[in-house]
Amino acid sequence: MPGKYFEELEVGDIIEHSLGRTITEMDNVLFSTLTMNPQPLHLNEDFAAKTQFGRRIVNGIFTLGLAVGITVPDLTAGTLVANLDYKSVKHPAPMFHGDTLYVETEVVSKRESRSKPDRGIVVFHHTGRNQHGTVVIEFERTALMLKRVTNSE
Repeated sequence: MPGKYFEELEVGDIIEHSLGRTITEMDNVLFSTLTMNPQPLHLNEDFAAKTQFGRRIVNGIFTLGLAVGITVPDLTAGTLVANLDYKSVKHPAPMFHGDTLYVETEVVSKRESRSKPDRGIVVFHHTGRNQHGTVVIEFERTALMLKRVTNSE
């Protein structure tokens, strides 16, 4: 199922993505080790048990990537040219093994490309929540999106 073209996105649109993804211990350990991140908060249960969290937390970069991935079927599958920018990434609460991530997206702004008439730039604000409704990640993403091509052009 394709994502949305530039023209199909309106400022103020809210998209509640139906996909949710439960994060496993394997996800967290594999991602952390593949990315050469030996942070004991992610990998060492004994260490993490003595922190304010009381157990290991999920790598925040994994949470960011997963949040973007959850949006792909509804927003950008086949219609994205490139992600141009990620900013204001906030992790107000941790994710733990066994938590499920759900994402909601708001279209913040959009404009036509100044150099490519078949494209437009869209700013999305993504909010990720766990299964309890607690916000665990928020960020803005700027994407270069395709316009719908018509045969009359």
